[in-house]
Amino acid sequence: MSKVLLVEDDARIVGFIKRGLEAEGYTVDVAKNGRDGLAMARAAPYPLIILDRILPGLDGLQVCQTLRRERRNSCILMLTAMDSLQDKVDGLKGGADDYLTKPFAFDELIARIEALLRRSPRPTQTPVLKSGDLTLDPRVKRAWRGEREILLTPREFALLAYLMAHAGTVVSRTRLLSNVWEVGFDPGTKVVEVYIRYLRQKIDGDGEKPLIRTVRGFGYVLSAEPSSAPGAAEERNTTPPDSEGV
Repeated sequence: MSKVLLVEDDARIVGFIKRGLEAEGYTVDVAKNGRDGLAMARAAPYPLIILDRILPGLDGLQVCQTLRRERRNSCILMLTAMDSLQDKVDGLKGGADDYLTKPFAFDELIARIEALLRRSPRPTQTPVLKSGDLTLDPRVKRAWRGEREILLTPREFALLAYLMAHAGTVVSRTRLLSNVWEVGFDPGTKVVEVYIRYLRQKIDGDGEKPLIRTVRGFGYVLSAEPSSAPGAAEERNTTPPDSEGV
């Protein structure tokens, strides 16, 4: 069955759709805001994206337009309470393949999903992620720093992929726990800090600029700039952030 990306901030609707689609045999990944939804759509191929129109961080229409500008081939079903004719026209012109208004019957959602997938067997591309001289290929699960291949465990790979998808943006410990470990609460351990240290040890070789920086009180950021000379020592600061500002 197909893999679906659900971008929706209403926990009740997320639970309803996720349970229903998984019962039908679909695999469902969830993003709770527009920025995470865009990053996830860029990081992995999804035959179908169910996209809410009104989202925190980045509006669903902006997400849709961005994906189409980047020539992402996922089918997009826009799901929203905005039901005026102009809203529907804007959504479809913005790149959505279909538009379903809330409230809706689950049988209709399934019928529309099946119709989209049936008439749009478009191949989806898996983009290679790049940040400076760091490259990660999700298709073959391999990463390189320049010409040097970096051997990563599955969890390290997932963490690096998330940081690279958000390169240049500070990502909090809470977001990493939610998106990499799928933990919706703080387990009271330093698992994030430990894996950040593992990544630093592997991606930063002798004479190479450190790429992962700790932003005290907020989280971590992976540099989106090309590497040159080794960075300052504080970029390797491993002091855990003391709040979750992002």
